Order: sequence, then C-alpha cells, then structure tokens
Amino acid sequence: MTLLLKQLFALINLLNSDTGTNQIAAGFACGLILGFAPMLSLQALLVFVCLFLFRIQVGAALVSAFFFAFVAWLFDPVSDRVGAAILETEALRPMFTAMYNMPLVPLTRFYNSITMGAGVVSLLLAPLVFFGSKRLILVYRATVVARFKSSRWWKMWTGTVFFKWYATYDKLRG
Repeated sequence: MTLLLKQLFALINLLNSDTGTNQIAAGFACGLILGFAPMLSLQALLVFVCLFLFRIQVGAALVSAFFFAFVAWLFDPVSDRVGAAILETEALRPMFTAMYNMPLVPLTRFYNSITMGAGVVSLLLAPLVFFGSKRLILVYRATVVARFKSSRWWKMWTGTVFFKWYATYDKLRG
C-alpha cells in the first residue's frame, strides 16, 4: 500500500514537473497494456523491458497499471468475445498450433480467450490512451498548475526561508 501511495505522490510530482508529456503519456499507455495483461506472463515482461530500455516514466506506468487492472476486469466480457472470435478463426488455427509448440510463446497464454482478447483490446486502446493522456497533461499544466502558482498561498510560500533553502538544494541536486 505504501508503495502505491509513494508512486501516486511521485506521479503528482511528475505531472507538476517539466518532464516531457510524451514520456508520461507513454507510461500511461504501457500501464494500460500492463493492467490488461496477466501479471506473470511474457507480455508483462516485454512491457517491463520496454519501460527500462526507452525513456518511459515507470511511475506513471505502475500507477496506471494498478488503475487499468480494475478497468480490465470490467472489459472481461468484451475481451472474452474478441479473444474467442480470434482463436476460433479457422484460418489462424495452423499458426496457433505452431505457436503453441514453440518454446516460450505458450508463456503468453495466448490460448486463453480472455488473455487474447485483452491483449488485442489493450493494443487497440493504447494509442487512444497515449494521445488522450498527453492532451490531459497539457490541459492540467496550463490550467491547474498555472492557477495554483498564481494563488496567494503559493506566493506566500515561495517567500519563506525554507522554500528558498529548498530551491537552492534542488538546484544543486539537479
């Protein structure tokens, strides 16, 4: 629980920072795929590899994965229908048989209709989440952060000695 709260506070701090919107939005999109994928599967491992290889915000991915895991539960009936339709396609049956006989591919659990459907649905929704979250971050920074920084309370806080000490420390720390 404390790890989740720590990640949530880090995400709020991240939204208020100068970090690029693409990195945060990519974290949300990866979190969608993580939330829809089974936890101990090859898909989740591939997403974690992408998180660490590319400039993607890990905190945004973990917090959004927690949220999207609950959303995935609501999408299970849709995922089951989509996955069953894909798995029951007669033209794809030889490919699925060959994939099942490969060494690592069965670890994806592609043969389960909900897993297959959730994977397809998450891959289809990932671009929407990326561009939608990017837009929301820009709107958040333009309205909420700007309004907060122009408030009387923030101006009083920035005039204190403690804040000036923290700003100097933050500047030196990098």
